[in-house]
Amino acid sequence: MDKLLSTTSSSSAAAADSGGVLPDCFVFPADRRPPASSTAASLPVIDLSGPRDAVRRAVLDAGKDLGFFQVVNHGVAEETTREMSAACEEFFRMPAEDKAAFYSESEENPNRLFSSTTYESGDRRYWRDCLRLAAAFPVADHTKFHWPDKPHRLREVAEKFFVATRGLGIELLRLLCEGMGLRPDYFERDLTAGDVIINVNHYPPCPDPSLTLGLPPHCDRNLITLLLQGDVFGLQVSYNGDWINVDPVPNAFVVNFGHLLEIATNGVLKSIEHRAMTNAAVARTSVATFLMPPMDCLVGPAEELVGDGNLARYRTVTFREFMRIYKTVGARRESVEKAFRI
Repeated sequence: MDKLLSTTSSSSAAAADSGGVLPDCFVFPADRRPPASSTAASLPVIDLSGPRDAVRRAVLDAGKDLGFFQVVNHGVAEETTREMSAACEEFFRMPAEDKAAFYSESEENPNRLFSSTTYESGDRRYWRDCLRLAAAFPVADHTKFHWPDKPHRLREVAEKFFVATRGLGIELLRLLCEGMGLRPDYFERDLTAGDVIINVNHYPPCPDPSLTLGLPPHCDRNLITLLLQGDVFGLQVSYNGDWINVDPVPNAFVVNFGHLLEIATNGVLKSIEHRAMTNAAVARTSVATFLMPPMDCLVGPAEELVGDGNLARYRTVTFREFMRIYKTVGARRESVEKAFRI
């Protein structure tokens, strides 16, 4: 299979070449294939336009229990999300030659198009293509120069989306701070002073979704993630040994906490494993925004959450060291937890 030009995609191109049969490189052993979910539980849907005290409690409770929730009336204009979704879907519909310049397998490249996944999977590949965009805040013109110039207005639309989703992430972090007794801007300094990263995940129709995954089970490496998942189901969240199907909610963002937030809150908030399923009928495109610290930032339990018999559960490390270990042990929650617990 030619990995270059993950168009609509290298995955679907391979399937087409093989007569609609899932290529061997995407077929996982039986014990790693996606079992059917039998759990009827669902994520909380929080209306951010409600009374602040009630919203604060709902966000904190969801973070302690599930580590995942959905938000509506979140302040990100519907026009912004609609235009971003449309531009990203148009990008993946473009001919291969129009996307070739952006393809890179180098993880050192902050803005790139790549196929499969960055998670360790041996010789197995996941049924996903990804366009990754990164920017410091505020977004500078020279940064946008490294983003795709096609389709028309992608750069303009992406900048608006960056600003709006970062703002939503900061507001959610403020609500968490208020609920935990931290100063409201605790997370607005070093811990969110790094790049904002956007992953546009594209999952083409899959010949046999029972044999593969779009993304493996993993916990995120950052503070907080906001996902615009669109109207096609695909996200599942780990819950009590099973998987919750995250049903799309119109004009909602799915919010989850990364392992950095679990460390910073000394385990009060949880970083939960999640994965992406595929389907045989339609393509699915989702857009995830990650708030990141700079590499030299120290990450450890907040002093306000340690003491009076409440011992620190995690050691303090630089984000660079965190990422080195995260990549070494893999993104599974149990491995990450074991690596940083005291």
